[in-house]
Amino acid sequence: MTAASYEEIVDENGRVYRIGETPHDIMGRSRSWMVWLPWIAMMAVSVYEYGWGAVEGTLEEKYGWTLSDAFWLASVWAVFQAGVAFPAGRLREKNIVSAKAAMLAGAVCSGIGYFAISHSGNLALAFVGYSVLGGTGAGLVYATCINMVGKWYPEKRGARTGFVNGGFAYGAVPFIYVFAAFLTPDDYSVILDVMGLYMLIAVGVCGFLFKDPPKGWWPKDVDPLRRGGNRTARSLVKNPPAVKQFSPMEAVRTGMLPLMWVCLVIIGGVSLFGINFQVPFAKESGFGPFVAASSAGVLSIVNGTGRAVVGWVSDRIGRRQTLTIVLVIAGVAQFGVVYTGNTHNLTLFMVFAFLTGFGGGAFYPLFATLVPDYFGEDNNASNYGLVYSAKLVGGVGGGGLAAAVISAWGYTGAYVLAGCIAILAALLTLFLRQPGRAR
Repeated sequence: MTAASYEEIVDENGRVYRIGETPHDIMGRSRSWMVWLPWIAMMAVSVYEYGWGAVEGTLEEKYGWTLSDAFWLASVWAVFQAGVAFPAGRLREKNIVSAKAAMLAGAVCSGIGYFAISHSGNLALAFVGYSVLGGTGAGLVYATCINMVGKWYPEKRGARTGFVNGGFAYGAVPFIYVFAAFLTPDDYSVILDVMGLYMLIAVGVCGFLFKDPPKGWWPKDVDPLRRGGNRTARSLVKNPPAVKQFSPMEAVRTGMLPLMWVCLVIIGGVSLFGINFQVPFAKESGFGPFVAASSAGVLSIVNGTGRAVVGWVSDRIGRRQTLTIVLVIAGVAQFGVVYTGNTHNLTLFMVFAFLTGFGGGAFYPLFATLVPDYFGEDNNASNYGLVYSAKLVGGVGGGGLAAAVISAWGYTGAYVLAGCIAILAALLTLFLRQPGRAR
């Protein structure tokens, strides 16, 4: 790494861009490293959210837990996974905790989560180890990885953020099949221990190489003031940079951050409901364990690859427009899954599992890119942490509360409710506008 000169240029809104330093000047490597390393780390911890539906049945049988016990574990995990994003972001922005330190802490906590459920059936210990520590670890990894990509690619963050975000879904696919085929009450401990060790090593190695760019950094070969011409410039027309660097409180006062939060509460709960209950619903519909696991695998694969696709699309047609389309698809898919499950139509069930996976994950990178688009990159760790904290509420709705709804109304009532509120979230996105910029 070498010291490099830079200049600061100011646009018509007073926003400052720091231009002149290359990624090699800053960290001695290409900035593509800050795509591949976060992607690998996200895949490593994805089994927490997308593999739980394939694990919980074995743990219920081994430990005597109920369905409600298992999904309250998942709900509390989601609370801590989402809740750590804002405080961790503030510590990073104040230079108290580095990205590397956050990732190494995430690696340790993530490993502990699986070790905890591997060696004890004590429900209280499972809540502390799996839900609290495991959720905190996965949250540190998630928030740090997403924020890192956005900082290194401020001019074309959609496709790359979507690609990294996708690893959080399809990274679990091999393990879903391993759990379905080999996880039994007799040999579950070894498999879960290996899973915990894998997360500890993979996340730790990736996190050791993390490094943030300076605040306000912009790639030297892209003019932030140009709005026409090449593909990158056209993307900036559809998704113009924020008019200023908003602090968290300034972002809240615009009204747009609270609206994003409400939308994410709703659709986040619908997404987690699909992830948690598609396997049990498939089994109850008489499709068999392999089909149930396959539907979960399809959901995870499409959930992940769909995130990369919509990121690419949003660079071309706009983030908000893409988000509205995705949420409509998510709502329609809920009605399709319950109809095809109740009518035992296997082919269409897999089709709607595909759509559930797409609609139930593609919105995450869109929110992750909308936040810096609207409020700037300098405080993105905190601002996105506030928006992502919506999963605190959505996680409870998609796990423990959903289990209670299923007990009271059955799967049909729960899926219809999920479809209706997903459509509501789509309607709310029509009111999103970039603060400070004319329509």
